[in-house]
Amino acid sequence: MIMPNSNQQPNPKRIRPSLASVIKEVVTMKCLENFCSDFEPMVRKVVQEEVENAVRRLCSPSSAMISSSSLLKTHNSCHGRPPALSLIFRQKLAVQIFTGTRILAEDGATPLEIMLVDTSGGSGLIPAALPFPVKLEVVVLDGDFPPDGEVAGPWTTHDFNKNVVKERTGKRPLLAGDSFVSMTDGSAHLSNNIEFTDNSSWIRCRRFRLGARVVHAGNAAGGQSVNIREAITNSFMVKDHRGELYKKHYPPALDDDVWRLKNIGKDGKFHKKLASNGVNTVQHFLQLSEIDCNKLRSILGGGMSDKMWDVTYKHASTCEIGNKLYISQGDNYILFLNPICQVVRANVDGQIFASAYNHLTIHQKGYMANLVKNAYQNWSSLQEYDVGHEPALLTQGEFIDEYPNTHQQTITRVCTDEPEEFFNRL
Repeated sequence: MIMPNSNQQPNPKRIRPSLASVIKEVVTMKCLENFCSDFEPMVRKVVQEEVENAVRRLCSPSSAMISSSSLLKTHNSCHGRPPALSLIFRQKLAVQIFTGTRILAEDGATPLEIMLVDTSGGSGLIPAALPFPVKLEVVVLDGDFPPDGEVAGPWTTHDFNKNVVKERTGKRPLLAGDSFVSMTDGSAHLSNNIEFTDNSSWIRCRRFRLGARVVHAGNAAGGQSVNIREAITNSFMVKDHRGELYKKHYPPALDDDVWRLKNIGKDGKFHKKLASNGVNTVQHFLQLSEIDCNKLRSILGGGMSDKMWDVTYKHASTCEIGNKLYISQGDNYILFLNPICQVVRANVDGQIFASAYNHLTIHQKGYMANLVKNAYQNWSSLQEYDVGHEPALLTQGEFIDEYPNTHQQTITRVCTDEPEEFFNRL
C-alpha cells in the first residue's frame, strides 16, 4: 500500500460560479458603467458652473466677497498685520451744515453712504463685502483730525477714538437720531433722522468731521473679531439753524431780498441804505446798476470799498434772470428789455437795434439811454412777455436764436426779414 507523500498538498476543490451569479455580476457592472457615463456629464457641468462663478467673484473688479475663514486667515498671517479692509464715505458733506436739519451728501438730497473697500490690491479701492452683517456707529470727530488733513493717512484706531468729540456739559448728544447703522453687502446709509444738535463754534478749529467705526461684525469664524479701518469725512462747519435764515444764496434769485448778496447783511447799514432808496431785491439792485451805477455806489457810500463792490456785484451777476421780456413803447419806438433793464431789441423810428449797438453815435446812445431810463421809472406799467410761453411769436422772423438765462449772455442774432412786420404783430 503506497502511502501518500506528506509533502504533497491536496488539490483544492475548484468552485465554479454559477451561471446566475455571473450574469448578475455582469448586469451590475454594466448598470454601474451606464450610471457613471450618464452621471459624469451632469457632475462636470455642475462643477464647471461652480468654479466659473467662484472665479468670477474673485476676479471681478467691482466687488470682492470675502469669507470669514479667509478673512481670519489673513488676519492671523502676514506677521499679525490686519486685513486691508476699510470703511469710506462715498460722498462729501457740504462745507456748511445747520443744526436740526438732516445730514445729507454735498448735493443736499442724497443720503450719505458708507462703503467697505479692499485696499490690498495697490491699484485703488475695490468695493468689498462680508458674508455677515456689520454694525457701525457714526460719531463726531474734531475737524483738525487727521493732523495732515489726509483721511487716508497713517492714523490709527487709537488716534481715531481719541479725537471723537462729545457734547458740551449740559447739552444733548451732538448727534440726534439713530447713529447706528447695519452694513450688508458692503454698503450702509445714514439714518433718515440723524442731525446735529449743537454748532461747531466751541471747539478750537470750529469745524467737525463725521466718522464711522465698527462696533460689531457678525459671526466671524471662531468667534474672532474682524479688523476694519474707520471712515472719515471732509471737515465742515455746523451753524445754528437760525443762521440759515441769514445765509446767502448761490446763485441768488431775482426776487431774493438784497441782503442775500455778499457784503450786505440783513438789517445792516448797507441793507438800510438800499431799502430807503427802494432797492429791496436782487432785481432792483441789478436794474439800478444798469441804469445808474454811480447812483447805486453813492447809496452804498464809502463804506463799501471797490473790492467789496466787485465781490457783491459778481455775486449778483450770477443770478438767473429767466425768459421774461418787458415791452416799453411810445409813438416812435418800442423796446424789449430783460428783467434787469438790459435792451434785448429795439425799434426806433423804423430802425432795428440789437442789444449790441456800439455802432450808434453818441447822440443816438444818449437817446437810447433816456428811453431805457424812462422804461425803468415806469417799470410797473410795462407789458410783460414770457418768451417760454409764446413759442409761436419767437419763430416770426427768427426773433432770437436762444434767449439767455443769465444777463451775462447777450443776444446778437437779430431778424432780417421784415422786422417791422414782426413788431407790428406784437
